[in-house]
Amino acid sequence: MNWDIFIAPYGQVVDELKVKLKGMRQQFEYEMEQSPIEFVTGRVKPRSSIIEKARRKAINPENIEKELQDIAGVRVVCQFVDDIYAVVDMLKNRHDFTIVEEKDYISRKKESGYRSYHVIIEYPVETIHGEKIVLAEIQIRTLAMNFWATNEHSLNYKYAGKIPTEIKSRLKRAGEAAFRLDEEMSKIKSEIQEAQKVFLRKEDQKNHNKKK
Repeated sequence: MNWDIFIAPYGQVVDELKVKLKGMRQQFEYEMEQSPIEFVTGRVKPRSSIIEKARRKAINPENIEKELQDIAGVRVVCQFVDDIYAVVDMLKNRHDFTIVEEKDYISRKKESGYRSYHVIIEYPVETIHGEKIVLAEIQIRTLAMNFWATNEHSLNYKYAGKIPTEIKSRLKRAGEAAFRLDEEMSKIKSEIQEAQKVFLRKEDQKNHNKKK
C-alpha cells in the first residue's frame, strides 16, 4: 500500500470540513448572533495509529477504508451542552455529506467517564481519478469535555491504554465534575451570552473610535 496516496483524500476531507465548519461560525458572527461553535480543529490519524487500531480490532488491511471510521477526524468545541445538539442539527441539514452513524456519549457516557457526541459521515472527495467517498468522524463536545478528554488521551498514551486503577477512579470523578460544571454553566447561559455581547459591542465601538 502506498501510504501517501492512501492518506491524501483524508487530509483533503479534514481541510474542507474545517473550512466549512469555521465558515458556519463566521456566519453567526456576521449576523450578530451567538455561535454554538467555539473553535474547530482537525487531524488525520498517523500511519502508526491506523496500523495499531486495525491490528487491535482485527481489521484486514484491505478493509481499513470501510471499517476504520476516524482516520479523518474533526473536532467541534462548544461552550454549552445544548450547543452540541444545535451543531448536530445543523450537520443534519447539510447536503454536502451523508451522516451514516451517530454516537451520543453525552446522555450515555463511556465507562471511563468520556463524554462527546460523534457523527460519522461519508464525504465525497474530488480526486484526479474522480469522486471518492471517504469516512470521517466529527466529534462535538464542550470546553470542559475537551479538557477532560485531552488529559485522558495523554494518560492512555503514557500507560499504553492500561491506566492504573487509582488514576482511573480520579479520572471518572473529574469527568463527573466537568459535567457538573457544564450543567451549572448551562443554567446561566443567557447571562453569559449577554455579557459576551456587551463586551463585543464595546470592543467594536473601541475599534471604530480608533479608526476615526
